[in-house]
Amino acid sequence: MTFFAQPEAPALGGGSQAGDSTRVIPQELLRKIRRIEIRVRRILNTAFLGEYHSVFRGRGMEFSEVREYIPGDDIRAIDWNVTARLGYPYVKQFVEERELTVLLAVDVSASGNYGSGGLSKRDIATEVAALLAFSASRNNDKVGLVAFSDRVEKYVPPRKGRQHVLRVIRELLFLEPQGRGTQIAEALGYVDRLQKRRSVVFLISDFLSEGYEPRLRVTSRRHDVIAIAINDPRERELPAAGLLVLEDAETGETITIDAGDARVRQEYQRVAAEAARQRNTTLEAVKVDRVEVGTDGSYVEPLERLFRRRARRQ
Repeated sequence: MTFFAQPEAPALGGGSQAGDSTRVIPQELLRKIRRIEIRVRRILNTAFLGEYHSVFRGRGMEFSEVREYIPGDDIRAIDWNVTARLGYPYVKQFVEERELTVLLAVDVSASGNYGSGGLSKRDIATEVAALLAFSASRNNDKVGLVAFSDRVEKYVPPRKGRQHVLRVIRELLFLEPQGRGTQIAEALGYVDRLQKRRSVVFLISDFLSEGYEPRLRVTSRRHDVIAIAINDPRERELPAAGLLVLEDAETGETITIDAGDARVRQEYQRVAAEAARQRNTTLEAVKVDRVEVGTDGSYVEPLERLFRRRARRQ
């Protein structure tokens, strides 16, 4: 349970959850999508796209065809079944398996509406998802979306192209979640049932969820999972602001505390640090890479550092 010293912000976007053809997209939403696209494209014109490409380059080789053996070919490539059937040696040919599927599993629960500054956690999550989606698209990879709260709220099947990426961004901005809580295990279970082929899964959340380690362990064996933890500075430390009414965005429960008391602030900080430690211990135990992104700083630099670390391991 996490309490925030700011009233819950309204959900982003608006309108029906019906199919795309029935939606009327507000002009302000269209302008917001355009602003995000322009900002992300500027970032991609720096070194970021190169960092992404150096890490996500395809996974090995896939079979293409067989052809007749030519002297000098590697005998390990001989297809003995075809050779025996046709009475002449044939070899297998392979091509690089370049295309990847990138799945963005984005937390859209009520706690994401909190932000002590100009941007909420959901704003940051959307921009991070947009940056990763455009990077994948430029890399000729497919991009899909699983938006979740305490249930799966929206699924967008993986596809290629700029228009598809814009649709993913629109869904994140337009979506009005039906659930308020966070169930990471539910989202990962959905990914496992849906995505049979190994994919890159970016799990973007504030991780205010419990009991997801067993499912994350299973998912991380099947897919390349990267955890992107979104946080706000007020979740780690309170100001000396006197009496505060704190509300749990996901349950609506409220408490009043004296933030002017140093002991209260220290206890708040201790509990927050312990929650972060437990989250990191869980991710390390299942060997999932993680990066922390705050609402009060750049999300580009932490992602670039993550990609450089992964590139050094390859």
